[in-house]
Amino acid sequence: MGTLTVTGRARSVGALFAGVALLNTATVGLSTAATLIVAAGSGPGWSGLPSVANVLGTAAGAFGTGLLLPGHGRRRVLSAGYAVAAAGALVAFAGALTTSLVPLLLGILLVGLGNGGAQLSRYLAADLYPEERRGRALSNVVWAGTIGALAGPALMAPAADAAESFGWPALSGPVAVAVLATAGAALAAAFLPRHVPVRQEAKVSAPARATGVARPLVAMVAAQLTMVAVMTMTPLQLQDHGHGLDVVGWVLSAHLFGMFALAPLSGRIADRWGPRVTVNAGLGVLALSTATALAAPTAHTSGLPVALFLLGYGWNLVFVGGSAQLSRDLPPATRSRVQGTVDAVVWSASALAGLGSGQLFAGGGYALVAVVGGVLALLPLLLLGSRDGR
Repeated sequence: MGTLTVTGRARSVGALFAGVALLNTATVGLSTAATLIVAAGSGPGWSGLPSVANVLGTAAGAFGTGLLLPGHGRRRVLSAGYAVAAAGALVAFAGALTTSLVPLLLGILLVGLGNGGAQLSRYLAADLYPEERRGRALSNVVWAGTIGALAGPALMAPAADAAESFGWPALSGPVAVAVLATAGAALAAAFLPRHVPVRQEAKVSAPARATGVARPLVAMVAAQLTMVAVMTMTPLQLQDHGHGLDVVGWVLSAHLFGMFALAPLSGRIADRWGPRVTVNAGLGVLALSTATALAAPTAHTSGLPVALFLLGYGWNLVFVGGSAQLSRDLPPATRSRVQGTVDAVVWSASALAGLGSGQLFAGGGYALVAVVGGVLALLPLLLLGSRDGR
């Protein structure tokens, strides 16, 4: 019972925001560098292993964090998770220095465990606010992903140059940045209050709780499958049509902008019109994005950037709307466990989408990927109905 002071709330949100931004920065740079290291040392056929390790680690981290939070508190659990991530970054750095596959992948897996806790930080921010402001609260933490999406790639070149100046392999530089970023996240978690008052919740009926889990879970999994499948195959589509990394970077930048930068807008939509409306709108935007990609699969200056932006923002609407529903329709005693389980399932779906999209592309090209993505986006509306509500 009780409430945090304004200062205590600001301190909590700031620490949560910093942790997410730093973990995203570490993950983006580490995964990219590791992919290149593995491709150079073991061949392109193994280059997907770092992504798989990251996804599996994040899924396990989200599940474990959700189980531990009720009994141990956010400060202790997040600090421990970020400390594991920092240790993992060190292990990965040793692997990068020696171009050894095993420590590199093990390190990425451990960083993923900490990243799983960072992903749940959006719910911890939402818990600090009354129901009518939770969408905005959690969306502000989701927005922290924008920093990682920008800083991670931007730091790669200067970090590689710095590594070479020390006589290290160039790609160990971005991994060293991950060490510093994860250590910074552990430090940020230490600024969380030791005790956060439990807010009194209105009672929710059992059928409402079941619906409150089923709707966001199905929608978030479908959105993740659609987003990852189309996003993963877009660089190959561009490459097959003779475009270089500059075009790939421009199109993916539009996608990342849609994924993170407009999260506060999604939060306001969720608070104003309700999570279900937000989720349904997101599914519609995802379907529109795949239709745009299908209609203009080679339009690298118009159709594809628009399609990838819509793909990112449709995912964001579903992610924020689904998270907002999970932050309010579950009792405090089981909320974090369910939230962690949902995140684990959603992250596991990423691995499935990454593997399946390649097979779809090989069998029917980018058009088949877009069609399947559109069907997946519309399935939740067909399965659960489109009746909106708050």
